[in-house]
Amino acid sequence: MTRTVRAVAVQPKWHAHDFLNAAAFERWMKQQLELARPHLSETRPNLVVLTELNGLPLVLRGGALAAATGKFEWAAALLFVQHLPRALPILLKEKVSPIRALQLARANENAALYLETCQKLAREYGVYLVSGSTPMPHYQLCGTRLRREGSALYNQTLIFAPDGSLIGSADKVHLTPDEQAGGVDLTLGKLEDLRVFPTPVGDLGVAISLDAFRADVIGKLMNGGCTVLLQPDANGSTWTGKEGIYPAGQQPRDQPLAWLESSWQVTDSNQIRYAVNPMVVGNLLDMTFDGQSAITGPDEREVTEGGFPPRSYVMTPLRRGFLALLPWVSDGTPQELREVGQQLAAGSGHVLENAYLSGAVHADLHLPASTLVPPPVTPHERALTAFLEGQASLPPSPLRWGWAALLTLLGAAWWLIRRPQGRR
Repeated sequence: MTRTVRAVAVQPKWHAHDFLNAAAFERWMKQQLELARPHLSETRPNLVVLTELNGLPLVLRGGALAAATGKFEWAAALLFVQHLPRALPILLKEKVSPIRALQLARANENAALYLETCQKLAREYGVYLVSGSTPMPHYQLCGTRLRREGSALYNQTLIFAPDGSLIGSADKVHLTPDEQAGGVDLTLGKLEDLRVFPTPVGDLGVAISLDAFRADVIGKLMNGGCTVLLQPDANGSTWTGKEGIYPAGQQPRDQPLAWLESSWQVTDSNQIRYAVNPMVVGNLLDMTFDGQSAITGPDEREVTEGGFPPRSYVMTPLRRGFLALLPWVSDGTPQELREVGQQLAAGSGHVLENAYLSGAVHADLHLPASTLVPPPVTPHERALTAFLEGQASLPPSPLRWGWAALLTLLGAAWWLIRRPQGRR
């Protein structure tokens, strides 16, 4: 028996000011569901997929001065100093990098905000919500509190049901150089931990960004019975430039051409029928993000209803398989498009700087009935569920009074060192 569901890919445009406080972040996330609203079906289940690392800039929360620097490295340094009382103990005790220590110092508060915001939106709009992804530790449930498990920090996707319950989580396995040490310093997920989640909107498998280009991830999800691939994305470079990651000894290709090796190619298989690939756009400090959000899959209407028109990313030939595709900023020759890409980029000074397109696209997916059994719940998912159900809390970060607490401790230590010693 075939079931039909509505999939929506949302392409937001972000800016540093969207992350300076909780209200701004909640407003920015809600705007994405408002972009999706006109595309939602009233008669069938809806699957809304958001973009990769949409929780990463929460590290800027409370850091207006850091955001004003306009540069990621300067902002990170200033934020580390601002949150030194929380980050320094983690840096020294857990022997991690400053950028990892900064993120871990704020992990609990940011995780709570992210989880509560996504749960609320799934409930409010009545959709299956793929949250995008955010840097998040793994948690364990200890009584009525969640405790961070080690110093690892994963690029993690969460999937919510329309009632706000957590369906599952997935960590990114293959990290880009910008996500590794020297960048935002995240932790590699484990291939063996990837699972497929049977839901009323498909047997969902997550391949975050680069994972969708990797045969080991696609093979794992395919063998697990995935019918709908979820590819949240944050492409950190100009869309009409050259690819940044390519095999040694080969020349880099135009990025849209290289992108055809992810979602569009995957759905040519007999197992994975559809892929939903939302991409974030916008200049975040001095970082550029661009792309074209798409939903790909077989064209079942090709004979009976005329089918979907051939289309493709800019700078690539038209082709079948794109059920929905958000247009890029402009049309033109490859050279003209490369120039526009540079004009859009951070720091260009051009009138088109940051003039990216946001929006949403949708497609109806025709899926067979699922025969999969839900995978076992992990300890991390059990901990997050306890939090979302109000049965457990995320404790505040240590030294939550910041510099006042640190100065008090330093003063006490100085007094203990300098006080007169009694006779023995």
